[in-house]
Amino acid sequence: MKNLIAMLCCAFLAGPVLAQDKGKSDDKKAAAARKEPTEKQKAQQERMKACNQKAGDKKLEGDARKSYMSACLKGEEPAAAGKKTPQQQKMADCNKQAADKKVKGDERKAFMSSCLKG
Repeated sequence: MKNLIAMLCCAFLAGPVLAQDKGKSDDKKAAAARKEPTEKQKAQQERMKACNQKAGDKKLEGDARKSYMSACLKGEEPAAAGKKTPQQQKMADCNKQAADKKVKGDERKAFMSSCLKG
């Protein structure tokens, strides 16, 4: 009878210890799996490396670099440094015309609005 009680006590105490060891093993496997990047992460890292290289080659800094990197990482072809989009060019042209005509205030707002629409 004493042997039976001793066996039951050992089994009762050993059960949680064995379960904890198994849990630790599973946690280690999961951690190891997380350390290896997925294909998607690998592709993102390669894209980041390529975009960084291109931005460095163009010697971009500050906001120009941020906007370039953002467009590059999205897979869009970023505008070349110093080149303006058609809308930006139109805005610059209208600003120059307004400055040449020396219009100010509400008159300038009206001029800019009509210039940008046309």
